[in-house]
Amino acid sequence: MSTASQMLKEIREIPEAVARLLDRSGAAIATAAAEARALSPAFVATVARGSSDHAATYLKYACELTLGLPVASIGPSVASIYHAPLRLAGGVCVVISQSGKSPDIVEMARAATADGALTVALTNDPASPLAGAAGRVIDIAAGPELSVAATKTFVTSAVAALALVAEWAGDAPLLAGIHALPGALGRAARADWGALTDRLAAAESVFTLGRGPGFAMSGEAALKLKETCRIHAETYSSAEVLHGPVSIVGQGFPVLAFAAADAAEESVVAVADALAGKGAEVFATSDRVRRARPLPVVRTDHPLTDPLALIVSFYAMVEAVARARGIDPDRPRHLSKVTETL
Repeated sequence: MSTASQMLKEIREIPEAVARLLDRSGAAIATAAAEARALSPAFVATVARGSSDHAATYLKYACELTLGLPVASIGPSVASIYHAPLRLAGGVCVVISQSGKSPDIVEMARAATADGALTVALTNDPASPLAGAAGRVIDIAAGPELSVAATKTFVTSAVAALALVAEWAGDAPLLAGIHALPGALGRAARADWGALTDRLAAAESVFTLGRGPGFAMSGEAALKLKETCRIHAETYSSAEVLHGPVSIVGQGFPVLAFAAADAAEESVVAVADALAGKGAEVFATSDRVRRARPLPVVRTDHPLTDPLALIVSFYAMVEAVARARGIDPDRPRHLSKVTETL
């Protein structure tokens, strides 16, 4: 492709989109957080699919680490296919969908609201059916996203979820880190991951690894490698990959390890080096590796915001991999922008 793809244009728009989210939706986030704090729930539930479900995984770790509240993911088919009632009264249910149109997501949100949960919708369309089914709506304010692959809507969904947790907890350092994100994400989009681009241009399979909040980014990365590059990608927790999946690893097998500057970094690094010692070609987002190859990273002002910079650098890299493989990243095979699952 001789001109920049729509996907790349939207990756470059991420810093502006995050700044817009924080400006336009700050009041809605604060209101939802105040209601959640007043409710004092025993649990949080999430409802999402695809990239939005990876944002929900990120929310899970942020919520458990910051608020000490357990978070469970609900399968939307419980409501839409099985019509099974769930006891959600007194809980907080966060429903994430960039389009807000998938019938099963909407039905689960409607059921949660009807049962008495505080239902908070994170969506790029505040006039969507999902918004109508929820008690509170947070507009992720990403602006139009035309490329099929979600990038800026994923990041703004994740930032909105993190900001909800930070406001709920009254965590001033985390809030400061969130508000510093636009500058950091702009730098992250320019990080040079060319060595990994070159390795993946001819790859057939790859592992992506992470732990804690970084595991959410690992899952999102594996999805994008399949979606935009037609590479068979599997995501694993770095705590699990040596328990069985490692048998697949042979000489030169590519691995990407997402290590944020948090308490899990040393464990992710140890596994990355262990896999490199078994012959894998491992790339890691840490300068602490000994055998794996370090990738240049942009560190942010808080451990919980670090993974967001990592995924932005990844997005810029994976778009280049798709083009190197002769694939249009804006039009993945067999996919459309909105998948309306029943």
